[in-house]
Amino acid sequence: MPNDQALKRDSTRPCSVNASLLHPRDTEDDRGMKLWSWKKENLPSTTHSIRTAAAATVSVCVARLIGMPEAYWAAIATLVVMQSTLGATLTLSIERIVATALGASLAAVESTYFGSNLIVFALAIFFLGILSFVLRLEKTGYRYASVTLTIIVLIPRTGPPWIIAGHRFLEVSIGIVIALAAVAIWEEPHLANRSNAD
Repeated sequence: MPNDQALKRDSTRPCSVNASLLHPRDTEDDRGMKLWSWKKENLPSTTHSIRTAAAATVSVCVARLIGMPEAYWAAIATLVVMQSTLGATLTLSIERIVATALGASLAAVESTYFGSNLIVFALAIFFLGILSFVLRLEKTGYRYASVTLTIIVLIPRTGPPWIIAGHRFLEVSIGIVIALAAVAIWEEPHLANRSNAD
């Protein structure tokens, strides 16, 4: 049973725990195991949390308003790309839109001609990796394209694959555009003060 000292957080390392909790031997090399690190400026502020919640809700409302069958994907896309600054959000947004278009297009082709064949699915994910390299999409973009393909191909639906892929692209694009608008319109106070000081 670990003693009280072992349960105390190692104050020399952010979010670390005494390694004696994890292994019976306590050596100088493994005294503190880092679980995660953080920077104060990267923690979500109240303003950021309110802005993110509002943007995700608006995304769902807009997607429902125009009749998207799976409007929740708009909110998910908003949450995925929402950053503190417009520059960071814009960079992520462009890559996510391209990745979604790539994944949705390949998924529509695969679903049309091969259905949910797992061998073709594996080959399609591999092919997305090659396309991502050629298009210079980073690993995050490749993952996003792969998730899009997976959702379209492996979740059973009754509609034509091209319509489903188009819906997925529109739902995600709505979410990304709403995230961009929220960040552009509603700047966080500490960031506004920093840019005014420059």
